Order: sequence, then C-alpha cells, then structure tokens
Amino acid sequence: MQNTTSLFPGFHLQTLRRKPRSASQKLSDEIAKLKQKTFSQLGECFRNFIPSQYLRPSESGALSRRRFFSKEKHFLGLFSQVLGDDGGCQEVIRKLQAFAAMKSKPLPSSSTAAYCQARSKLDLLGLEIILEHTANRLLNIFNPDRMNGRRVVVVDGTGVSMPDTMANQLVWPQQRHQKAGCGFPQAAICACFCLQRGALLSRKVGNKKSHELPMLREQWDTFKPGDIFLGDKGFCSYFDLSSFKDRSVDSVITLARRIPVTEVEAVEVLGNDDLLIHWKKPARSKASSYSQADWEALPETLLLRQIKVSVNQSGFRTHGFYIITTLLDAKVYTADALADLYFQRWDVELFFRDIKRLLAWIFCVAKHQTWYARKS
Repeated sequence: MQNTTSLFPGFHLQTLRRKPRSASQKLSDEIAKLKQKTFSQLGECFRNFIPSQYLRPSESGALSRRRFFSKEKHFLGLFSQVLGDDGGCQEVIRKLQAFAAMKSKPLPSSSTAAYCQARSKLDLLGLEIILEHTANRLLNIFNPDRMNGRRVVVVDGTGVSMPDTMANQLVWPQQRHQKAGCGFPQAAICACFCLQRGALLSRKVGNKKSHELPMLREQWDTFKPGDIFLGDKGFCSYFDLSSFKDRSVDSVITLARRIPVTEVEAVEVLGNDDLLIHWKKPARSKASSYSQADWEALPETLLLRQIKVSVNQSGFRTHGFYIITTLLDAKVYTADALADLYFQRWDVELFFRDIKRLLAWIFCVAKHQTWYARKS
C-alpha cells in the first residue's frame, strides 16, 4: 500500500487528526512555561514590555540602596507569586537563592522577613506607571480586528470590600443597614477595558455614594474619536449618548428606564426587530448629576437604532432584551453583529474576576506579612 504521507510532503496524518487547540489552552501553556522560568528568564521576558528605568532603584527613600533585594527583584518576585500555584513567599526565596548561586553571589537567608518587608515598599505610583505603559504598548502592537477595525471600549462597574480599619471606614464607609463593626468598608469601581485585547485603559474608585455614570464621565478622555462604547443598562442615559456622539464615539448599550418603541412609532423599519427611532430629551430632575446648562445644551431628539434580541440559549435567565445604539447603518453593522458584540460584553466580568482574585491573594499575603512581623 502506498504511503499517503508521501503525496503531501510536510503534513503528518496524526497531527491533522488532532482537534485545534483553543485560545485558552494556548494561554494556559504559555503561563505554564512562565512558571518554570528562573528570575533571569523572567527579567528577559519583562524587558520586552517594561523599560528598565521603571524598575531601577529609586533616587531616594525606600528601595534606593543597591542591595540584593532590589526593586526589580521584588517586582519579579511579586509576579512570580501571582503565577505560582501556592503563592508562598518561601518559593520566591528559593528562586532568589538559585539566582544568587548562578551569579556566584552570597546566598540570601531562607527567612522571608526581609523580602516581605522590602516588597511592601513598592510604591503605588510606580506600579500604576507600569500598568499604563504595558496597556498602551499592548494597544500599539495589536490593531483592533472587530467592528470594521474600530476599537471597542467596554465599561462596567463593580464593588470590593477592604480590611476593616478606621482609615478605610472614613473614606469608604460600610452600608447604613449594617451595624457598626459588622461590615467591611466598601469601594465602588468603574473601569474601561479594551474589549479586543483586555487591556485596562482607565479606572475610577469611589465609595458607596458613587454611581457608575458620574465615574464614567470622569474617564471620557479615555475615549478617542472612532471608538465604540459598550455598556449595560446602567449606562443607558440620554445625556451620555449625546455627549459621546459629540465626541465622535458611538454607543452600544441595553435599554433601561424607557418603554421600547413599536414599529408604528418608529422612523423607519430597518429589518426584523430592527428599528430607527427618535428619543425625546427627558425632563431634568433635581437628582441629575449634570447641570441645568448641560441639560439645555442637549438636542431635543436623538436619532437612534433599537434592536430586539431574543435569547434562546439554555442557562440564560434573560429571554430577550433591547439594544440601543448610535450605529445607524444596518448594512455595515448588522443586527446579528451588534447582538454578538453585546454578548462579548460578558468578557468584562471575567476581567474583573481575574483582578479580584489577584486582589484577594494580595490581601491574604499582606495579612500573612503582618502576622509574621508581629511574631518576629
């Protein structure tokens, strides 16, 4: 029998029979490779994304002296703990000892006290600069590949609880219905992410009195002309739809606080459950977060598009909802494409989940460091 592989040089039948690996599987493989890397190898990886000046010793104050536990080593140690399965400081010390042995330097102590104390001195401003740099570099390297090459900025809010300290209670007080001493300080977060790449573009932190919409308005400079704003019903606002349109930013949100427009009331029927509609300017209430002058500057009507989306997939509590958008061209932006785009909005929940897991881990490590410092 003739060998069929000879007819197709460069192809292997066993490989062709394998199921293609998903993006999540490929990402898991890359993370597993990073876990096995030494401090030197991790440093080489980071140099491709973080300029060396961001990890140099400070000019004065904490982490300014040139010691073995340098600013760069503490940053790499923190990243190594995030990747690690146990997240223990002792594993970082072992890697540092291996690094010192490879460089023929004196081995550091096996105690984690010095590493924990020095790592707590990493300044927040420096970490924020690194975050901003990596996010910008990620956006510059990869071009958007969805929605006709336009960047989609997905916005959402979440809440986090923090250690119950007097300082935290003053800034982020707990809910009123909770008795004093029975709750934790609560903070509200509103963040903007690039949907295509998952990069954190901006964020604002407030207390329990902070609403998502005012915090979003503080981040308007994050959006560039041509962007698409993607949000849930919490961002359904006439004022914000109009303001984004003035900034040449289109919006895709879900309908809230308004009754859906019927075909009889529509300006034009673009397709099945796809209507071109007019929204009238709402009356301004005393609770509005924008001024009377801002309200008077709003147009009397907005030309929008209303799309009814039916959900027939099992496991979803919602059976249908309405999308409101300023993307009026039904040929360029079909109803199915916009419905698929909104379903992708769920990715922002996963972004927040990953961040919360990291914050919870850091909080646990901080508690361990405090306990260890008291014991020693």
